[in-house]
Amino acid sequence: MSQNLAMGKHSSALILALMALLLLLFISACTTVEPQETPSVDPQNSVERVPLRVLAERKGFGIGAAATLGPIRKDENYRRILSEEFNQLVTENEMKFQRLQPEQGRFDFSKADEIVEFARSRDMRVFGHTLVWQRGLADWLKAGDWTREELLELLHDHIDTVVSHYRGKVYAWDVVNEALAPDASLRDLIWLRGIGPEYIDLSFKWAREADPQAHLFYNEYDGSGWGKSAQLKVDALYNLLTGLLERGVPLDGVGLQMHIGLDKPPSYEGLKQTLERLSGLGIEIQITETDIRLGNSSDSLPKKLAQQAKVYGDLIRACLDVERCSGFWFWGVTDRYTWVNGITGTPEDPLIFDRFYQPKPAYDAIARELKKSA
Repeated sequence: MSQNLAMGKHSSALILALMALLLLLFISACTTVEPQETPSVDPQNSVERVPLRVLAERKGFGIGAAATLGPIRKDENYRRILSEEFNQLVTENEMKFQRLQPEQGRFDFSKADEIVEFARSRDMRVFGHTLVWQRGLADWLKAGDWTREELLELLHDHIDTVVSHYRGKVYAWDVVNEALAPDASLRDLIWLRGIGPEYIDLSFKWAREADPQAHLFYNEYDGSGWGKSAQLKVDALYNLLTGLLERGVPLDGVGLQMHIGLDKPPSYEGLKQTLERLSGLGIEIQITETDIRLGNSSDSLPKKLAQQAKVYGDLIRACLDVERCSGFWFWGVTDRYTWVNGITGTPEDPLIFDRFYQPKPAYDAIARELKKSA
């Protein structure tokens, strides 16, 4: 009797619990829950970063950076920034003479090929740097006692082999780099001593034969036109290019290097005047090897960054304002990897991304100029 009573009480409790659960489910189903309101965003305070390459491509403009293989291999952020922000890749070191031909007649394209394939897989045009230069030469070449005929053969073979290897993959070449000395005379180097001034003409001729479609550039530093010495260099550069064109040398363009500091930056007006003068030759122009050092200024860091941004903005604005100026490239991607620190021994922070891949005021200045011209 007591057992049956206990079972009855247990059943009643179970029924009451089920009824309570059903009641809760009914109340929940009948209750309307208001969706959480999404906070509004003031569009004036919202900053959306459009990659530089997108802004540049709207204008058909080249925006590039010099890249090295080490960071491409090991640094994901470097790869990401390089491919997202730039539509043109310049080989910083891997296409120089000693890298490609470390021993006479033995070419090693493996590292340069890796950079080229990285760029092509990300729809970036490759600018080859450089076929003929007084530096970056192999020890075996510098140590040799060569006749003129031997040097002609060596130079021809190097240019033909390298340009032919990259035919259709490298869209432009720095064929001859820095042939002018600081006093604006032809620089004393192995090719001038052993062959004569015609080594310049022949280098362009051989490059054209190896790849008729490639754009062939002469590249020179200190060509901004700022100051007496720079104006002397610009005059010599103009005369050199004029002579090449008059002789029918296949020259397509000129690059003006911009390794500069905050103490003596070129002005917008001065650089634009130089660009317009060179454009009168009917050739393409690019602003090349750009980095702007902070170390030679004693101002506070925020002021130095603002000054750096202004100089970068002036440089690219001058280029965008001249029709034949088709591209602008930085000599590096980020302050984390820059050749300048190794030269001066102090942090110079010359590029538009800082050591942590954050865009600096200089980046914003470049973006603003590209937006205005797009």
